[in-house]
This record gives sequence, structure tokens and C-alpha cells, in this order.
Amino acid sequence: MDLRQLEYFVRVAEMASFTKAAAALGVAQPALSRQVRLLEVELRQTLLLRNGRGATPTDAGKLLLDHGRGILHQVERARDEMRRVRGGLMGRVAIGLPPTLARLLTVPLTRAFRQHMPQVQLSIMEGLSAAMVDGVTLGRLDLAVLYNAQAMADIELAPLFDEPLVLVQARQPGLLEDPPPLPVSLREVAHQPLVIPSRPNALRMHVETEMARQGLRPTIALEIDGVGAILDLVADGMGSAILSAHAVAGSVRPSAYVTRPIGHPPLLINVSLATSASRPTTPALQASAELIRRACSAWQSDDKVKGSRNDPIDAAPTR
Repeated sequence: MDLRQLEYFVRVAEMASFTKAAAALGVAQPALSRQVRLLEVELRQTLLLRNGRGATPTDAGKLLLDHGRGILHQVERARDEMRRVRGGLMGRVAIGLPPTLARLLTVPLTRAFRQHMPQVQLSIMEGLSAAMVDGVTLGRLDLAVLYNAQAMADIELAPLFDEPLVLVQARQPGLLEDPPPLPVSLREVAHQPLVIPSRPNALRMHVETEMARQGLRPTIALEIDGVGAILDLVADGMGSAILSAHAVAGSVRPSAYVTRPIGHPPLLINVSLATSASRPTTPALQASAELIRRACSAWQSDDKVKGSRNDPIDAAPTR
């Protein structure tokens, strides 16, 4: 399989247009079309559906797109390793973060990379844990922060921290001050109409597992994938939610909600750092993993990542 043809196909599939892909790649459109067609002939598969509005991948094309992104990323990593021989931390590192943690970690991580690894190109992608596991397995992601990750053959997991979950409810209108945040039992939570993500969301699966240990099942009012949408529905009185406390604190209207700890001891969800078990670890990846750990440690100690010079994340990573 020709890497140039694979790169051309990936770019066309991502941009849904031969014209836009040709412009981005700096090649003539007829040459681009010819190379993609040669790839289809070699694989004996139609990879793209061409129409007047552009091009969309077929089922075979979607499969190759997943693999192609990973292959091209690994080729770039190999080039980076060759360049690294000349010295220094360099190359490209792709990191996956859950949406709620991305809000906390993106800025301090970007600042730390610029300070300590200026020659490393950082790419941060938000996604659900299940999708990010696929990203690490297929090579699209080098590192991923996952909620409630389970042991897998192709993934290495390193624990980062345990995060407490809270019951989120709409603040009652006219309430002058919040009631004491007394813990609520998991049994009480099971009877609350919940606005919750659909399976296989890691938080949803964790909540259902913990309830099942007590012979309970959640009362599902709505299944919504997206923290912002869940909080909007809770504020509108459509139900309660189970989220991390900082997901509420980082929302657009934190004052619209009341949160209560769940369980005694509190209900926790573990957060881990995932890497591929089948690909070599580079010095840049090792340093990146250390920066992620320090960012999480700073947030755990201060309830947020400050990103100041005195924060642990701003200490130079071990090389």
C-alpha cells in the first residue's frame, strides 16, 4: 500500500472534497483523483462515494480511514524518532481527554509543552473514553486520560486519581442560601429521575455497576450524550444528574445547580492514563505522560490546575 495514496485518501475523506483536499495538499485535483482510484483498484474496494457535493467514505472507506489515520501517525512518529537522534525532545504527541477534564487541563498542558518541549507538536482531542480507547489502539492517539478504564490486552493503564461524583439538581427559585450539602445514599439516587449519558459511557457504566452491587437500578429520565446538554436539562427541571463536581463548577451557570455528595464513603470513579502496549514509548511520550500526571496532581491538590510558575506542572519533566 502506497503511503502517499493513503495520505491522499485520508485527506479527501476528512475534508469530504477532492477540490479542498487537493488545495490543502498542494497537488492537482486530477492527480489526486488518480492516486485515490489506484488505491481503490489495489484494495478492490470502492472507498469514496463521489457526487456533485463532494465525496463521502463508504463502509470500507470508513474502516480504512480509521486504520489510515493510525498508520500515518505512526509513520510520522518514526520520522520523529529519526530526528530525535540529533538530540532534544521533538515530534508530535496526540493526547485524548474527556470533555470535563479537557476544560481543566488543556491550557496548563499547552503552556507546559511550550515551556519545556517547544519542539514537540501537541495535539489534544476531546472524546468519550470508549472512542479514545480505539484511538490509542489504532494509533491515532499516543496518550489518553480515561474514566473507569478496564484492563485490556493492547492498552497499558497507569492510575492518576479517583474523582468523587455528586448528585446535581436544579437550584430552587427564591432560595436565599444553599442547604448543607449532606450526602445522599445511592439508594436515594436510584429513585431520582436521572439525565444520564447513554451506554457505553464510562460514567453511566460505573453508576449502573455500583447500583447493581446493592441490587438497585437507576431511574432513567433522559439519555443525553454531552455534559453541557445534561446540565441545561437539569436546570430546566427535567431531572437530576450524576457528574463530577468540577463539571458543574466549570459550567456556564454553576449557580443554577445544587450538588450533594453521593454515598458514605463517597462514590468515586477512577481516572487512568492509557498508552499502547504494542508500540514503543519515546522520550517525548514519557515526558508528556509526566506533564499529564503533574497537571492532575496540581488539580487534585488545589481543586484546579493553576498553571503558575509555582505549580508542579511547571517543573521541568524528567527526560
